[in-house]
Amino acid sequence: MTLVLKNARLYAGGQFTRTDALLENGALAALEAGIPVPSRAVVLEKPNIVIFPGLIDVHVHLREPGFSYKETVETGTLAAARGGFTRVCPMPNLNPVPDSLAHLNMQLARIREGAKVRVSPYGAITRGENGAELADLEAMAPFVAGFSDDGRGVQAEEMMRAAMQKARNLGKMIAAHCEDMALVKGGCIHDGAYARKHGLPGISSESEWRQIERDLRLAEETGCKYHVCHVSTRESVALIRAAKARGVDVTCETGPHYLVLDDSCLQDEGRFKMNPPLRAREDREALLQGLLDGTVDMVATDHAPHSAGEKSRGLRGSLMGVVGLETAFPVLYTRLVRTGILPLEGLIRRMHDSPAARFGFDDANDWTVFDLDAAYAVEPENFLSKGRATPFAGMEVYGECLMTIVGGKIVWKNASIAN
Repeated sequence: MTLVLKNARLYAGGQFTRTDALLENGALAALEAGIPVPSRAVVLEKPNIVIFPGLIDVHVHLREPGFSYKETVETGTLAAARGGFTRVCPMPNLNPVPDSLAHLNMQLARIREGAKVRVSPYGAITRGENGAELADLEAMAPFVAGFSDDGRGVQAEEMMRAAMQKARNLGKMIAAHCEDMALVKGGCIHDGAYARKHGLPGISSESEWRQIERDLRLAEETGCKYHVCHVSTRESVALIRAAKARGVDVTCETGPHYLVLDDSCLQDEGRFKMNPPLRAREDREALLQGLLDGTVDMVATDHAPHSAGEKSRGLRGSLMGVVGLETAFPVLYTRLVRTGILPLEGLIRRMHDSPAARFGFDDANDWTVFDLDAAYAVEPENFLSKGRATPFAGMEVYGECLMTIVGGKIVWKNASIAN
């Protein structure tokens, strides 16, 4: 198709410029002054259309192989495309766990068959993610974004040291799920006011930051490229800020829900249960400050779909995890950009530029188009993901994805755009 986006804002080189953009057969170009609009073109002119490089999510769960009743590569990447994402990095808590080249190849085959956007998987750090023996990092290294035991974390210091040394030699990233299981003690939500009021077992902040503290010391010792997944506590932010000041090669991510919600927002529903949990207001404020000062490098959704039954047992009994690919940008645009907390350019940097630079992704001809004035309520029953559990259900948001382009191919198009 040939589409002209009149008076749109195009993000390039870290800033937006006004232009008439020509989109033809997936290729995007500025329509220079004086050049007539092609007669065959569909012309779209709205006050607040923006075009920017496709978003990158370095932390998702696509659930294949092993758990396709929760999500498939196809449904998960369709959800990603609808949310403006052109690359996602799925975690390795699968069956079989991608801890060898043979197991990884099973996942890569599913990706080749079903992916609608670019998919760069993680390999596991340890065999079966059980923490007892290193996975075959060397064999998997050419095919993965990095290594992670997401969902469990590496409990033994010596095992993490060995993993970091190996990853450093391979030039790959360790992306750590930091959770000291000895400190979790069966908790289901943050060990805060809501847990005490409702008699629910709490998860301490120390269970996260204590392992981050250990890993930062090991990263400094080994020289490993180290990335901290789903940071949720103020102590974690302070530790990472101090480590960066010392020159440790560390980056970190947080999720949209940790930036927008805290434990005062909890309801006894599975859609509010994730790991790590929603923390206190002071933690949310620290994460926002970290996002603003560069301590928190990027936003990742930790998109973690489960079946309706698995999320129907309240805060105590539901499985951990919420979905986020279809809501991340509009929620953050609505709550951070429209309120003046963060400029739009800053949001794009944290959802594209920073992950692309840190993980070495070169996504030429990957674009997404949003209408920032489009207002609507989040309706999980309309998601393309199989997962429906989101703490943002019913929230009024701004920003609707009109089109997503991967490698010059249109992979998502809103129904409002004519063929």
